[in-house]
Amino acid sequence: MTGNDSDIDQPERSGLVVRVPEAETAVRAWRDRLDPAVRSGMPAHVTVLFPFLPESRIDADTLASLGEVIGRHKAFEARFERCGRFPEVLYLAPDPASSFRALTESVVERWPETPPFGGRFAEIVPHLTVAQGQEDSVLDEAEAGLRDGLPVVARVASVDLMVHDGARWRQRASFALG
Repeated sequence: MTGNDSDIDQPERSGLVVRVPEAETAVRAWRDRLDPAVRSGMPAHVTVLFPFLPESRIDADTLASLGEVIGRHKAFEARFERCGRFPEVLYLAPDPASSFRALTESVVERWPETPPFGGRFAEIVPHLTVAQGQEDSVLDEAEAGLRDGLPVVARVASVDLMVHDGARWRQRASFALG
C-alpha cells in the first residue's frame, strides 16, 4: 500500500497484503528513511487490495469468504529483480506480476465495491514500495543502492488482512493460498 492516499492511516481502514519478509534485508534501510508506511507498522509487502472494507464491516462471514477466495489460488514463487517507478515512488517489481494481479481481481470480483486504490488507476500494477513522496534524485540514489541486494526471491503462500487503528497497522487475519 502506498501512502499516496491521503487518508491511508485513517481508523477503520483495511487492506490485503502479501508480506515479503525475504525483501526486508534489501529494502529495510531505504524504507525506514523513505517510506512513511514503515512508521505506522506496515512491513515490506505487495498490496493485493487497498482499501478493502471498513474494519467494522468485516465479520466472520467476510473472513470465511476471504479464505475461500484466496484459497483458490496456488502458492507461488515471486522474484524481485528490478525496480520500477510511479511519480515520486520507487518500487520493486514482482515477477510474475500476473499471480498478484489474479489475487486482486478475484477479491474485487467478490467485493466489487472495493476497487483497487479506490478506482484511481486503470491498471493493476503489483509492486513492493521502497520509497514514496520523494524527488527523483532521492529515488535514483535508493535505486542504485538496491541493486546489490537484488534479486530477492520470495515464497508467496498467504495473504494478510491488515487493519489500521488510527496509529498503527496490525494483522487481523491471514489466509493461506492453496
